[in-house]
Amino acid sequence: MASSSLEDKIAAFDPNALGDAAGGLYGLPFTPEEAQVVVVPVPWEVTVSYRAGTADGPEAIRDASLQVDLYDPDLPDAWKMGLAMEEPDEQIAAESRQLRPTAEQYIGWLEEGEPEATHGQHSGVPAQLNQRGQALLEWLKAKTGVLLDAGKGVVVLGGDHSTPLGYLHALAERHTEFGILQIDAHCDLRPAYEGFEFSHASIMYNALKLPQVKKLVQVGIRDYCQQEAELIDQSNGRVALFADRFLQAEMLAGKSWKKECKKIIAQLPQKVYLSFDIDGLDPKLCPGTGTPVPGGLEFEQALYLIRMVVRSGRTIIGCDLNEVAPGDTEWNAIVGARLLYHMANWMGVSQGRLKARATEK
Repeated sequence: MASSSLEDKIAAFDPNALGDAAGGLYGLPFTPEEAQVVVVPVPWEVTVSYRAGTADGPEAIRDASLQVDLYDPDLPDAWKMGLAMEEPDEQIAAESRQLRPTAEQYIGWLEEGEPEATHGQHSGVPAQLNQRGQALLEWLKAKTGVLLDAGKGVVVLGGDHSTPLGYLHALAERHTEFGILQIDAHCDLRPAYEGFEFSHASIMYNALKLPQVKKLVQVGIRDYCQQEAELIDQSNGRVALFADRFLQAEMLAGKSWKKECKKIIAQLPQKVYLSFDIDGLDPKLCPGTGTPVPGGLEFEQALYLIRMVVRSGRTIIGCDLNEVAPGDTEWNAIVGARLLYHMANWMGVSQGRLKARATEK
C-alpha cells in the first residue's frame, strides 16, 4: 500500500510535462525509499581493455532520462510503479579513476611483450586490482542485498560489465537456482583476462562459479575466442549460445524473430537474471561503447525478446545494463536511458509490481 505522501506525489505528478531536472531519474518524483524498483549506479571501469568512458554512463543516462516520454502502450501507467536511482558512490568513482591508469599501463606492458626492465613496476598490479575487485563485489553484494530484503526490485547500472558480480552473489544467497539471459557482443567467458580476475571480459566466467546459476543463455554474440568456444562446448548444455551469425542466418532463411525468441526462451529456467551489455545492440545505437562490434540486435528486437520472456511467465529476478559510454555524442545515453526504462518496467511486470496490456500477437 502506497503511503499518503507517495499517493500525493502520484496524484500531483504530470507524466506529460517536461522532465523535471530537480526530480529523480526520468524526472520522476520518487525517492529510492519510495520506489518499488531502484537503480544502483556503479561508476567503475578499472580493467577496460580498449576504450574507456563507461564509468560516466550512469550520470549520462540520468541526464538523458529527462527527455524520455514515459508512455508505453503496453504499460500505460508504468511510471506509477515508482522508479528511482540512488546517488552514485563518489568513493567508488574516485577509486575507479585512480586505478584505471594503473591497469592501462599494465595492459600496455603486456602488449609490449612484458619487458624485463619494467617487470618490477608492473608485476604486482594484477594482485592489487584483484583485491579491489573483490572489495567492489562485497560492497555491491551488501548494498543490493539490503534493497532486496526491503522488497525492492534492483537494477545495476554500470560502468563496465564487471560491475554486477556482487549483485549476482546477493541473488544467489536468496534464490536456490536461476538462469542468466546475457545480451552481448562478447561471451565474457575468459578466466582472469589479462591477469584481472574481475575483468569485464570475465563476468560470465565468474558468474558460472555460482552453483545457483543453472543456465547461461547468450544472445547476439559475435566476437569470442577459441578458449570461450571450448568452454561452451564442454559445459554439458549449461551455456547455450545464440550467436548473431546463427540468428541472422536463421532469419535470412525465412524464420521469424518471434520463432528465434521462443528458442531462446525455451532454454531459460523459471527465474531469470537479465544482463545487458549495450554492445549487444547494433553499434549504430551505441557507437561510444567500449568494444563495438559490427552486427547485433536492433533496439526493438531486444525489447521484443525481453517482453516475450516476461509474457512466458518467467520472473526476472534482477537485471543490469552496462558499457554505456557517452563518447562524443549524447546518442549513447539517449539509447541507454530508453533501454533502462523498459528493462526496469518489464522486470516490474514479471515481479507482479505492474500489469501489462494484451500479449504480443
